[in-house]
Amino acid sequence: MADLSKEPFNLIVAGVGGQGNVLLSAFIGMALVREGFTASVSDTFGVSQRGGSVTSHIRISRGVACSSLVLEGQADVILGMEPVETLRALGEFGNRAVITIVNPRPMQPTGGVSYPDLDEVRQAIIKLSARTMFVNATEEALEMGDPIYTNVILLGALAGADVLPVGREAMVEVLKARFPGALYDVNLSAFKKGEELIRDAAGIFS
Repeated sequence: MADLSKEPFNLIVAGVGGQGNVLLSAFIGMALVREGFTASVSDTFGVSQRGGSVTSHIRISRGVACSSLVLEGQADVILGMEPVETLRALGEFGNRAVITIVNPRPMQPTGGVSYPDLDEVRQAIIKLSARTMFVNATEEALEMGDPIYTNVILLGALAGADVLPVGREAMVEVLKARFPGALYDVNLSAFKKGEELIRDAAGIFS
């Protein structure tokens, strides 16, 4: 668990509608509140809620509530659920010190629009970040039998990266409160998988 190095501490979760972006952000917010922090969570949606851009702003402080949206260039951590959306968030909220955690599985656009070269996107993300960690969350979720676990795997990766002022125990308690019985067991497995993946991904620097 990292110290609250500045106030507010700003986390951006960037993804595409349908990936579980909003639920993931809610889990983070609830865990922060459990630890006694003030957390402002706000979601912005693209033209289409499912398939369009979804950006969640999480602002963390010890007491004073902050305005809901992170200002341009002020993100401390960007958690990217999709590579192009991660790059988009970096362009708006990134800075020389930002830490980026990325699920590198692309979501192909509809309507015949071509996806950018994935290697070029990855290199641009690395170049624009102080530290970049790629976590193959979608692939691991598919191995578990359902891509729905991607967001919980990323939650585990975020906890394991030790970049937020909240411990894994608080996040696990949020999962326990949200999922009953066997659903908790499988989501806890997904969370632990994320912790494992981030240990393997740590150390990739731009």
